[in-house]
Amino acid sequence: MIFLWAFLIGGAICVLGQICFDVFKLTPAHTMTLLVVLGAIADGVGLYDPLIKFAGAGASVPITSFGNALVHGAISELHKNGGIGIITGIFKVTSAGISAAIIFSFLAALFVKPKG
Repeated sequence: MIFLWAFLIGGAICVLGQICFDVFKLTPAHTMTLLVVLGAIADGVGLYDPLIKFAGAGASVPITSFGNALVHGAISELHKNGGIGIITGIFKVTSAGISAAIIFSFLAALFVKPKG
């Protein structure tokens, strides 16, 4: 049953993004930003963690979980270190993913030649 819920919740998040493209004519950058902000807001009000527990990868894989990670890290570090924790928490939680994206993009740029 967990696979069904993951499929349905993840699909619903993707449908929301597709609606932003088709109906509201938003660019991919605007849509991605909107989804990240919605994930951040959902975590800020305490809704995203229960969604991850319910849907598993259906909620933790889409881009909305990046907003969740940003806010989750900031809030947890705020409680530990005070105001400076807001900034350090964002970097601590997301640094591995962002570093991996930069490294793999660099490696891809070294080995893949664009057609043109």
